[in-house]
Amino acid sequence: MRLPGRLGPLRSTALAARPPGRLRAGPAAGGRRALARGRLGGTMAEEAKRLAACAAVDKHVQNNQVLGIGSGSTIVHAVHRLAERVKQENLTIVCIPTSFQARQLILQNGLTLSDLDRHPELDVAIDGADEVDSDLNLIKGGGGCLTQEKIVAGYAKCFIVIADYRKKSKSLGEQWKKGIPIEVIPMAYVPVTRALTKNFGGTAELRMAVSKAGPVVTDNGNFILDWKFDKVHEWSTVNTAIKMIPGVVETGLFIDMAEVVYFGMEDGSVSVREKQPR
Repeated sequence: MRLPGRLGPLRSTALAARPPGRLRAGPAAGGRRALARGRLGGTMAEEAKRLAACAAVDKHVQNNQVLGIGSGSTIVHAVHRLAERVKQENLTIVCIPTSFQARQLILQNGLTLSDLDRHPELDVAIDGADEVDSDLNLIKGGGGCLTQEKIVAGYAKCFIVIADYRKKSKSLGEQWKKGIPIEVIPMAYVPVTRALTKNFGGTAELRMAVSKAGPVVTDNGNFILDWKFDKVHEWSTVNTAIKMIPGVVETGLFIDMAEVVYFGMEDGSVSVREKQPR
């Protein structure tokens, strides 16, 4: 089990002998024309997601692995590429989902579905992010799956993040303006809201559903508060403090968990930011 709390020096690099910070490889490559054209009429950002996803799957997935499958729009491309490789290379891969969405993706693409009961330790977990800072700290949970995502990532030997260029920041809050998601027990959402604003400033709002009346309900049956902070914090300390508030289930702060982040860029390249081994 890998636990948050190890923070090593970071470096931005590329794979193999590519120029620093960029790579173009196999199905992930597309160049400027591919980005402009997009895949199946997709947008530039959507194509960038695909490039990052393919690069990560091609680099980190090997035969006989147990993989954690994240949630969100970027992970769709990773699962599609994973299914292609499993079919083309006859790979034996077991997939652990982080949400109902991830479970359906695994099944729809003909991949082997399992769970943490049968596979309590994973080789690799691949997931997206709402924002990544220069220290590889993440904000996740825009899709409401933060708790299961953090569980799966935490029990993986290696946690890989894939994102498009819009998620790349120097500091958290620079790009992502919707706040840090915090999953809470429904009966406690009011006192947790008060505790957040009293202790850490900013504002916290109950996330409301779009296609149903009332709040968003997570796969775990809980509510989500979006905490919009008004200053830069020491995120490791704040993350621990928030989790100590009675009623808080988990936060969308993923501190010192990611090993490598792949960003699909506007020019058709993939920027790789990774943690340097100690």
